Amino acid sequence: MTHHIYSHQQLQLKSIARLKQIYSEIGCTVEVSDKRCKDAWITAIVNYQASKIQKVTLPALDNQAAAQAELDGFITAQAQAIAPEPLTTVEISFYYHEFYAGFELVATITHDDDLTQPWVVMVNSVEKFRANTWARCERFINWHHQDRTLNERVPAQTETLTEEPCTTGNEIMAQIFNECEKYGFEILDDGIYKNNMKLGEVGHTDGCWWFTRAADATQRIPCDSALDAVYWLSMVDTMLDAEAADCEELLDRPFDELTPDEWQRLREYAPLQESRELVAV
Repeated sequence: MTHHIYSHQQLQLKSIARLKQIYSEIGCTVEVSDKRCKDAWITAIVNYQASKIQKVTLPALDNQAAAQAELDGFITAQAQAIAPEPLTTVEISFYYHEFYAGFELVATITHDDDLTQPWVVMVNSVEKFRANTWARCERFINWHHQDRTLNERVPAQTETLTEEPCTTGNEIMAQIFNECEKYGFEILDDGIYKNNMKLGEVGHTDGCWWFTRAADATQRIPCDSALDAVYWLSMVDTMLDAEAADCEELLDRPFDELTPDEWQRLREYAPLQESRELVAV
């Protein structure tokens, strides 16, 4: 049963007879110090109402605090479940390293007799990646461990043609990283490089893949996948090598046999350090 809550100002307007009636209606149990004094009745009623409000409020606050603590615990548990455990590296020998998440062995780096890519990443006795340096293998392990893709099945040749839709920045960067590793390209903050020469950039915006060439960084060329984008950048690298070889051959020809177009190409060509200087004969 609920009763009207009277303010001190409202009670001041009541007569002693009405205050006695209110005292009885609300079931007040606070003793009146002087039953002939109006202020004594008001004080008793106000104190009784305050005690009732406090009893109702405290359980509500306790319930709210318990619910908040439960929510905080859930959020903490989810964050711990999502964030992968940091990796610990154990060096067994120069040619064999183990990577642990807690007490679980998640990957190893070994070394074999391959001439170009002797360092190998093994996960559950399955080869996952090869590189020409140990550091690239370590980067591969840490990258895919953070992305929780280290133990995924290696796709078959027919499956690589159709890539899964990208949903996060990590997935996009992982695909670009994987394709660049195939060509020995290096990913820096401002683009993709080969032998300290910038080839261009690869990106994924609004569900579409694109790439830019270093010669024209403002033109985004659309493509179907990270595989296609990095492939076209590899063609830029091939064309640069071919152009350099072409110009080197022109340097061997007598200058009076060069056409105006060939002279223009030589003027725009930056010779390699080992190339001979242009000397008029």
